[in-house]
Amino acid sequence: MEVAPGGSGDGPVRRPGRRGLTLALGALALLLAGACVFGAVLVVEERDDRRHAEAEQERYGDVLAAARDEIEAFVNIDYRKAQESIDAVAAGATGDFAKQYDSSTKEVLEILTRAKSVMDGEVLWAGVVDADSDSASVIVATTGTVSNTSTDRKPVARQFRIKVDLVREDDEWLANNVEFVG
Repeated sequence: MEVAPGGSGDGPVRRPGRRGLTLALGALALLLAGACVFGAVLVVEERDDRRHAEAEQERYGDVLAAARDEIEAFVNIDYRKAQESIDAVAAGATGDFAKQYDSSTKEVLEILTRAKSVMDGEVLWAGVVDADSDSASVIVATTGTVSNTSTDRKPVARQFRIKVDLVREDDEWLANNVEFVG
């Protein structure tokens, strides 16, 4: 039989702190379980944030690619392939820009042929000014040359700054406004 120090041995031995230890361990287990749940929530939120950021980056990439393609077509026009040049611009156009471009096609073809115009250019850089899920504005800087009868068929350097407004139609970004800005 076990006797508590200073006791007579008549009653059960009480172990002080055993019940307190059990409560402390239970509280610690609950605290750890809560921390695990909180950590899991943070991981899920971080994964969702990354997925959203990746989707945003992909959208920006698609917008920039569409703007670059449209302006590349716009600054590369050759009277010897005039209809092909015009078709390339029209393929990336929609809305008011498509209507305006389409309505001036006949005159553009005549001017290109009469002036024997050749415009060669490339996009130097492009930057998204504003974008949401179905519209965007992009500023594009180009460099290139223009030759025609007024330049004595000699290439003359040309740089353009162009603002392109795009809209998303059927999962494709199309230009609905193109304007020179500088």
